[in-house]
Amino acid sequence: MIKEFNTLRDDEIEVLLKAPVLVSILIAGADDKIDKTEIHQAVEIANSKQSRAREQLIDYYKEVGKDFGEKFEKTVNEMPDSPDGRAEIIGKELRKLNFILPKIEKKFAVKLHASLKDMAKKVAEASGGILGYMSVSYEEAKLMELSMIDDPSDYEN
Repeated sequence: MIKEFNTLRDDEIEVLLKAPVLVSILIAGADDKIDKTEIHQAVEIANSKQSRAREQLIDYYKEVGKDFGEKFEKTVNEMPDSPDGRAEIIGKELRKLNFILPKIEKKFAVKLHASLKDMAKKVAEASGGILGYMSVSYEEAKLMELSMIDDPSDYEN
């Protein structure tokens, strides 16, 4: 168990643990298609964060990384095919973080928010551009900032 989650309900923990999968799907599917490169990149990012994340987030990403690829594909299969439909459902789910993040240690919440934005950026850069990198579609760019999630650095606690 992640110590920062001790005060949270199980459903709140579930939202936190599912957030990287949702962010990855949101960005990967923004331009209508979720290609294998983006799926692979999302899985790679989740796996690499288990050892390279900000120190306070390593246990979080170890938990998130368990069967990440399977969770990703299962969640995609449960989503509508249209990018707008997916974005609406995922946005609604990610907005729940605005009620959960204030309940945990601010430092952890700030790092997690930054890490999710970093993940969004890396997934967006996964397809296109030079050798498949450094090209972000307009649709991905609009979503990459994860504006549906309030910045925890603005919290008062």
